[in-house]
Amino acid sequence: MVPSKVFLTKGVGVHKDKLASFELALRDAGIEKCNLVCVSSIFPPNAKIISKEQGIKELNPGQITFCVMARNETNEPNRLVCASIGLAIPKDNNNYGYLSEHHDFGVKGEVSGEYAEDLAATMLATTLGVEFDSNTAWEEREQAYKASGHIFKTTNITQSAEGNKEGLWTTVIAVAVLLG
Repeated sequence: MVPSKVFLTKGVGVHKDKLASFELALRDAGIEKCNLVCVSSIFPPNAKIISKEQGIKELNPGQITFCVMARNETNEPNRLVCASIGLAIPKDNNNYGYLSEHHDFGVKGEVSGEYAEDLAATMLATTLGVEFDSNTAWEEREQAYKASGHIFKTTNITQSAEGNKEGLWTTVIAVAVLLG
């Protein structure tokens, strides 16, 4: 099975139990009714990105659903947690792209998201033979990647949250859901 559609979603959950906190994050993301199977990070050739709303409509309770998931959690009051998925899609739809997962503590969501996006773009660039200087800032490499004519799009989805002040479990997720 090669998925033909992908949608991005994110969520946060807070609860006294770690598992229940994760369940609430899944509910917030709209994917709690599925049996999720986490896979590695390939964006399928010729796959189309669809909206979260459209993707959720295609899900059925109990369905085996493949995804790439970034997950992070804490029960430390006020500790900042982030989960990010980066995406890099090649210009030629017949080639595969990359999804990357990144989990971080103490970093703002924007920084975590850019890092995940950079990871995905760098993995794609290396498979396409795009030359770049890995020591330059993400903004410079992003321009080099796109100017190469090989990379069509990069983006990310990130969920961040501060740990609950009373020490309840706080879980954040960012997910790329792969549909047939």
